Amino acid sequence: QVQLVESGGGLVHAGGSLRLSCAASGRTFTMAWFRQAPGKEREFVGASPWGGANSTYTDSVKGRFTIFRDYAKNTIQLQMTDLKLEDTAVYYCAASLLIAARGRENDYRDWGQGTQVTVSS
Repeated sequence: QVQLVESGGGLVHAGGSLRLSCAASGRTFTMAWFRQAPGKEREFVGASPWGGANSTYTDSVKGRFTIFRDYAKNTIQLQMTDLKLEDTAVYYCAASLLIAARGRENDYRDWGQGTQVTVSS
């Protein structure tokens, strides 16, 4: 299994920006971000398929969040801009053995421990 370690969470004002990072200990294919807000189920944020194809995003973050992937360093980052109160959640990095996984949690075998993002007014 691959270990995933997230970093970069924190407290930010609405409208601000934050960048999350995730480092993988081994070979990964699709890498993705999910999040879980208080009292809600975990939801898909965005995914980076293997091989450089365009990342996919859930509608609520399109145009605000961008995934960057460094294959040499085996890392994935989530650049979040124009943050809203509803973006407050624990953000999880996930890795799949599928080349082009999307939003199904069951497609992801490895998960990070999560990093808290809190957006304040």
